[in-house]
Amino acid sequence: MIGRDFRRLLWATGIDNLGTGAFTAAVPLLTVTVTHDPRLVSLVSAAAYLPWLLLSLPAGALADRHDRAGLMWRAQAVQAVLVAVTAVLAACDAIGIPVLAAMAFGIGAGEVVFGTAAQAILPDLVAKPLLPRANGRQQAITTVAEQFAGPPLGSLLFGVAAALPFGLDAVSFAVSAVLVRTLPRRARGARTRGAVRDGLAWLLRHRLLRTLAMLVGVNTFCGQLAAATLVLLATQVVHLDARGFGLLLAGAALGSVLGGLVNARVVARIGSRAALLMALAANVAAFAGVGLSRDAEVLGAFLAVNGFVTTLWNIVTVGLRQELVPPALLGRVSSAYRLLGWGLIPVGSLAGGLVAHELGLRAPYLVAAVVRGLALVAALPVLLSPLWTETGQRRV
Repeated sequence: MIGRDFRRLLWATGIDNLGTGAFTAAVPLLTVTVTHDPRLVSLVSAAAYLPWLLLSLPAGALADRHDRAGLMWRAQAVQAVLVAVTAVLAACDAIGIPVLAAMAFGIGAGEVVFGTAAQAILPDLVAKPLLPRANGRQQAITTVAEQFAGPPLGSLLFGVAAALPFGLDAVSFAVSAVLVRTLPRRARGARTRGAVRDGLAWLLRHRLLRTLAMLVGVNTFCGQLAAATLVLLATQVVHLDARGFGLLLAGAALGSVLGGLVNARVVARIGSRAALLMALAANVAAFAGVGLSRDAEVLGAFLAVNGFVTTLWNIVTVGLRQELVPPALLGRVSSAYRLLGWGLIPVGSLAGGLVAHELGLRAPYLVAAVVRGLALVAALPVLLSPLWTETGQRRV
């Protein structure tokens, strides 16, 4: 049975992500009040993800050496301060691209520490047989708060005053930090030489997880290549206002919400490998559909499909890591996985800005669809190999 500690984590996740969703909608809207240059818009997005490239491995080592709940609430406390400062600067109309980029980098750094520790702490709170259900609930509440409820609220507050969504995010970080601080403390292993490298070395020896990490690296590169200038596609091509952009993000989140609620059942019914292959193929089609969409309704529908199958991917791959990786290495392997999987996101953001600038605002999604399709074809020999079983994978 999922216990009280997990429910506290679930509440903290929901509160935190409500503010993050408002923040996610407000940052690009604030950015386009400063510039309409796709390259500068993508620069702010790249800054937010650059910490995943620079800090993933050290964050994993921290998560395996120190109390994970302690790392989480301290990271959120720092994020609360940074967002509060941003709210003040926005209220004073003192925001520029350098300030936005620096703020995005700082928030991203906190997210690296928090996100790595959050994935590693779940097996401490929930028995292994319940991990798929727990991951599904975490994904569902994250999606509901961050993608469904938060963006419309953030865009609505932004329409009233630019500082309001940032103030909301600061409060949500603070409240979540208080809840996380109530989680049980657990001592970790002693400091060892080469600890940062151990997780990467373990991952690179495991052929299936290594392939999945590299595949998610290509996919997240493409995802950010496409999404970095989505605000410009929505506001300049589809002609949505700030409120419409928030509603578009909320509509897109419907697919993710549904995915978080039912995808654990999908995996149980058709198997993890079939679910993963379905998710990858559907994502290619969804990206192409977004690039070809002519109105907000169709655009939102394809984004919803993308959200549904992305949630399916997350449930399968996170569950695999939690099942297969030794507990003492889980933080470091997860951070190494995210380094390979998320390290190219800032590069994707910058590439998306250049593609949009040179080829038009629809081009990033179409280019991303082609690259994702080629990556899936290249990965099929491993994904279809006997390495994959439904009861576990050999560590090769």
